[in-house]
Amino acid sequence: MATRTDDGPVHTAPNPRQIATLRTRSDRVFRGIATSAGSSTLILLFLIGLFLTIKAWPALKCAGASFFTTSEWVPPPRGDCSTFGVAALLYWTVVIAVIAMVIAIPVSIAAALFITEYAPRWLKGPLTSLIDLLAAVPSLLYGMWGAYYLASRLVGTSEWLGDRLGFLPFFKPTNNQPTYGSSAFAAGIVVSLMVVPIVTSVVREVFSQVPPGEKEGALALGSTRWGMIRAVVLPFGRGGIIGGSMLGLGRALGETIAILFMISLIFYIRVNVIEAGANSIAAFIANSFGEAGGTALSALLAAGLVLFFVTLLVNLGAAAVINRSRSGSGVEI
Repeated sequence: MATRTDDGPVHTAPNPRQIATLRTRSDRVFRGIATSAGSSTLILLFLIGLFLTIKAWPALKCAGASFFTTSEWVPPPRGDCSTFGVAALLYWTVVIAVIAMVIAIPVSIAAALFITEYAPRWLKGPLTSLIDLLAAVPSLLYGMWGAYYLASRLVGTSEWLGDRLGFLPFFKPTNNQPTYGSSAFAAGIVVSLMVVPIVTSVVREVFSQVPPGEKEGALALGSTRWGMIRAVVLPFGRGGIIGGSMLGLGRALGETIAILFMISLIFYIRVNVIEAGANSIAAFIANSFGEAGGTALSALLAAGLVLFFVTLLVNLGAAAVINRSRSGSGVEI
């Protein structure tokens, strides 16, 4: 395009060069496969939610808003529309998951740091393989081990917590002769053992990608190894820690068989976590699904719909947090 000025000759403005992206056949095939896979995941997620909503609608219509505030569970035909709800189930599901994560997150971060920063080279491979192997152990085995070995051995620990830390609401006995054993505390410990390998694998992978130059720079400036970890490794791996923790939380919220083996089902809310009795949406559905029918079956699917949306919200929140704290951001030396 030519322009004329008053004081000079005509100047020709350069036209912007168009950059065309030329994709090979293999690029187009891979792009199509990746797009199809991502789209099918979203479609499948939508279809699962739609199926649960349709099947749960009779129970939700019957119970109304009281479904989310009622603790007891006596759906028709034995009860009426106001005698079943998900409040206690959801409460104990969250309690067990929180107990598991309180135990699992520090252990997982410490294990990942040991493998990446402290373990000798000959030990890193076997430890990594062992953690991956623990993640593949079926939950049934964890539940059997917890029910037949761990629960009875946690009775003394629960009694000690009740005697020494009874001033805390979580450990305060509800009566003079409390019963210990099949508690949310025991179930949380078993679930934490199942979560630790998952969180550790994710966090270890992120820690192993810390740029060596930044770690060496921190050490060269006189930092101790722990100081280098605090200043470089942990800030770099922040996103991985959050992502791994949320992945473990999703596993803890949806755990079924291990919790079913560990607890005695109750349908009321209690702050104490060391006394026998707890519940879980997934475990209760697994325990009751075979005998349910009609409105009772719809009520179980409504409880599953609640768990579906809770897990979805947790994952969406985790994605938002990770986007704000990408691994490597905020690293200063």
